[in-house]
Amino acid sequence: MRDVCLTLPTNRACADTITAIGAEAAHAVRRFGVRVHLLVLDSADPATRARHAAALAALPAVEGVVVHHLDEDAQRAFLREAVERSGAADPDRLLRLMLPDALSYGACTNRAFLLAAALGCASVHRRDSDSSYQLLDGEPVFPIEHELATLGLKAADAAAAVTENRLDPAHADKPVALVGASFVGELSVDIGEIRELDPEVYHDVVALWAPTGASEQEKRELVADSFTGGGSEPFTADRAVLDLPDIWHIDMCNIGLHHEVYERVPLPPATDTIGSDYFLHHLVRDATLPGVTHNRHIVNYYTPERRTGPGFTAYQLRYAKFLLSMLYLYPVYSDMETAGGALLDEQHRVRPEAIADSARRSAATDRAENHRRLAELDRCYRRLGGKYADFADRLAPLRARLLDEAQADIEDFAALIDAWGPLVRAAKATPADRSPR
Repeated sequence: MRDVCLTLPTNRACADTITAIGAEAAHAVRRFGVRVHLLVLDSADPATRARHAAALAALPAVEGVVVHHLDEDAQRAFLREAVERSGAADPDRLLRLMLPDALSYGACTNRAFLLAAALGCASVHRRDSDSSYQLLDGEPVFPIEHELATLGLKAADAAAAVTENRLDPAHADKPVALVGASFVGELSVDIGEIRELDPEVYHDVVALWAPTGASEQEKRELVADSFTGGGSEPFTADRAVLDLPDIWHIDMCNIGLHHEVYERVPLPPATDTIGSDYFLHHLVRDATLPGVTHNRHIVNYYTPERRTGPGFTAYQLRYAKFLLSMLYLYPVYSDMETAGGALLDEQHRVRPEAIADSARRSAATDRAENHRRLAELDRCYRRLGGKYADFADRLAPLRARLLDEAQADIEDFAALIDAWGPLVRAAKATPADRSPR
């Protein structure tokens, strides 16, 4: 029986989402005959975790669905044992990169990858706490339908399970490495209010994540395509395309990844940085691994705390750090795109050494562009006024620290890639948890 990991990392109340994901797990068992490890990585406060535990306990018992609900103490215990078993030269640093004190989208997903390896899973399927499923005739539209139908199959065999095959026959013998779709609803990055307040400022703020030297036309196209997901049309019928994956229309709330990808290269563990969990999208596509892009889009929404007070400040800081991270990620993306299929070995497996070397070189990139990004972000937020101007005041004294952190983040990523292979092997010999339901 194939084991798969359906995971929900969360730090907020989401009992309804847990119930919905439990239904998706049950559907996967019935439809595909797999064993689903429903893995909830819970960083919420104790009272919220208790509500999550109650939601998991209330799920209908389904043979083949195994629930794992791990708080940060349980995650840390697993990680500490795996790190020690891996023989890492700097175990304290590695543990910090896997479970940092601050929020990290990449690190929480890396923990899911390691726990999936410990559970013997062939794939990881990630959902988010601030999302739900579309309905068709009153029934939820589960993305795992496409993920399990094709993920890991040789592309030539997966072609029978899609509605369109655009893949170059040269890639037909490679495995399907990524299956995903996007979302409908609110923007994936919570800056929609800026667009409503001042479309020109919105353009300038979003254009800041364009590569150095991008033309005005390229910036306009980037702004038009960014953070909008799958549009607004509701799901009515399946569309699934086999090709190199359309990574601009695949989001981390709606993705399945084959173990041969995430067991070779982790995600950047940057803290307080949105978008740090999208690196493998680029790697799969640039390495010429096949993927399936479908239209079972998740419904995305935002919880109110991101728009007022400390929640607003924290989220806008994450956006600023995202912009700074691109200075170092774009050179890596460029290297991967240039390398193409050379990123794979003879068995179509990713060569992690090339990625680590590129990340290390990128750390030496001149910071001038990031100085410009911070200055432009300051100008934009002050033009908006109100809470955005207040945030600009908060951001100004943090500039030097943020510039240093962005460089340290790419250095940490290179170090984590170096340690990743031994850590994955160690995780496979480490008990994931001792009380699955």
